[in-house]
Amino acid sequence: MFEIDKAELITFYSKFIAPWSIKILIALLIFFIGQLVAKFIARILGKVLGRTKLDRILVEFIQSLVNALLLVFVIVAALDQLGVNTNSVIAVLGAAGLAIGLALQGSLQNFAAGFMLLIFRPFKGGDFVEAAGTAGVIEKIGIFSTTLHTGDNKEVIIPNSAIYSSNIVNYSKRPTRRIDMVFSIGYEDDLRAARDIIAAIIKDEPRILPEPDTLIAVGELATNSVNFFVRPWVKTEDYWDVKFALTEKIKLAFDANGITIPFPPIHIHSSKAPA
Repeated sequence: MFEIDKAELITFYSKFIAPWSIKILIALLIFFIGQLVAKFIARILGKVLGRTKLDRILVEFIQSLVNALLLVFVIVAALDQLGVNTNSVIAVLGAAGLAIGLALQGSLQNFAAGFMLLIFRPFKGGDFVEAAGTAGVIEKIGIFSTTLHTGDNKEVIIPNSAIYSSNIVNYSKRPTRRIDMVFSIGYEDDLRAARDIIAAIIKDEPRILPEPDTLIAVGELATNSVNFFVRPWVKTEDYWDVKFALTEKIKLAFDANGITIPFPPIHIHSSKAPA
């Protein structure tokens, strides 16, 4: 029967089992304690950044990024304790990162664009914007895409790179906006009466701001009409309500005072051959 030499067993234990047990234990302690420290540092950083004016999404992203980087250092330190050549590990991680970066080039562009949008903040949640050919209210600014909903309640998800590489029009950024309107009357109508009607309706609309002054001017002598340019200033949130109200009131007032809004001429072409 096979007999185990106690001396050899003690030697084996002292040379291999005991040292490796200690190394594994220390490596596990480094990993678990390091993981807790990384979470703690990320959480403290999040609280500090949360007191600034940075967007909540950007704060959460920075937290996750810092936590991930600290975890990489913790894993490398644990492997180094086990005697693993960390230089080769770092080289492998670098090569893997390069390969993943090339494979996900489009996603990385969206990621970079999302990071820039969160840093420079051309808009925030709730703003009405026009970007990448779509107009709507910003619902969510993500790392890879931005979600907005349109006036007819459609949800549109746009890649961040498409937004960042195009013009961004933010209709909600400033507290006031100017409404640009055109009202046409016929050449035979009373120009001064039409102006007085428009001015009276503008004066009676309480949502129109007193400053800057509302422009009421004959802006164009068109082929079939005289066109008034009307440009009142309102609070941004009142823009559409005031525009719709003015359009209706001025049309009704023109009708009540016999002022016409010309139709474009209709040309009828006959296909009958001349006799």
